[in-house]
Amino acid sequence: MDYSQYFSAALGRLHDERRYRVFADLERIAGRFPHATWHSPSGPRNVVIWCSNDYLGMGQHPKVVGAMVETATRVGTGAGGTRNIAGTHHPLVQLEAELADLHGKEAALLFTSGYVSNQTGIATLAKLIPDCLILSDALNHNSMIEGVRQSGCERQIWRHNDLGHLEELLIAAGPNRPKLIACESLYSMDGDVAPLAAICDLAERYNAMTYVDEVHAVGMYGPRGGGIAERDGVMHRIDILEGTLAKAFGCLGGYIAAKGEIIDAVRSYAPGFIFTTALPPPICSAATAAIKHLKSSSWERERHQDRAARVTAILNAAGLPVMTNDTHIVPLFVGDPEKCKQASDLLLEEHGIYIQPINYPTVAKGAERLRITPSPYHDDGLIDRLAEALLQVWERLGLSLHKKAMAAE
Repeated sequence: MDYSQYFSAALGRLHDERRYRVFADLERIAGRFPHATWHSPSGPRNVVIWCSNDYLGMGQHPKVVGAMVETATRVGTGAGGTRNIAGTHHPLVQLEAELADLHGKEAALLFTSGYVSNQTGIATLAKLIPDCLILSDALNHNSMIEGVRQSGCERQIWRHNDLGHLEELLIAAGPNRPKLIACESLYSMDGDVAPLAAICDLAERYNAMTYVDEVHAVGMYGPRGGGIAERDGVMHRIDILEGTLAKAFGCLGGYIAAKGEIIDAVRSYAPGFIFTTALPPPICSAATAAIKHLKSSSWERERHQDRAARVTAILNAAGLPVMTNDTHIVPLFVGDPEKCKQASDLLLEEHGIYIQPINYPTVAKGAERLRITPSPYHDDGLIDRLAEALLQVWERLGLSLHKKAMAAE
């Protein structure tokens, strides 16, 4: 039997659906972000990255790099084992304490990625609650969806940010059934924000727990970078907050923060925590340095919001189809998977601009887009060149501009 035929057929389906993903070989240079070297088929080329999740450029911050180098030099590289077998090293313990403080919770628990923290965190929490009903927002990330599935609990999907629908489901479940409301604070593909205060109101009214994914908001919002929950003054009302170290903090790893007994229960029961090697000491020290810096420095957040607002304004003025929101995400609607990929290729190959296409299944079919994420280090010149390049690509591919802009022409 030729088993390879199954894999070839699976890849063929992706090509036919224009969903086959090609990765750009990028080499970031510390101190030069958002500039990077693209190792293209024809050789190295300088490019500007416009879609990094290192939102604040903390991956190159001297304090963060310095902490990583110092720790690696002092204690070595790897963690040496799982948390239970020699892997609970001191930099990791310090990082968990820093995260608990950031979110005003009794304790925090580290995982190897934000994906794992959602997948194993939600599944473990729900399994420990008899007859738990999970109420999940329709646009929750795949990691949350997998956590819900793996819990084996009954789940109901509430329409995205639809408080009326959520309340209907809570009422139908009855006051005595255990319920877990799971949502994100900031949805990274559209850039819209959950009404956290109103969700907390419903949770308290109908006796439900709350689990909020803050991965695209932690470090970015709030006086100390505690996320949308901190900004909106509801951090203390949310039972479990989940976040990442791989975006605004520029490192690697995921975590949850909550009351001590919740964290201890997940620590004691979660397979995705128990049976995997702990995060390495240099990563933990670097993340701690990033968190400490952003707790006291607001420059990065303020500059970042300024840059995002400028990109949105310039692209809107050019007539480009910006999907408007009030956050740092700047989605540009395309609506066609093949043209979305072509636009990304043209920007990279002809303009030295790297923006990865966002196609199904990350977004719904027909909702394909380019997702732009400005950083504090994208200056006015880079923004102007981005708008010029996008206009040229849009014209070349026959993509639609705003009707208002076309009429003005």
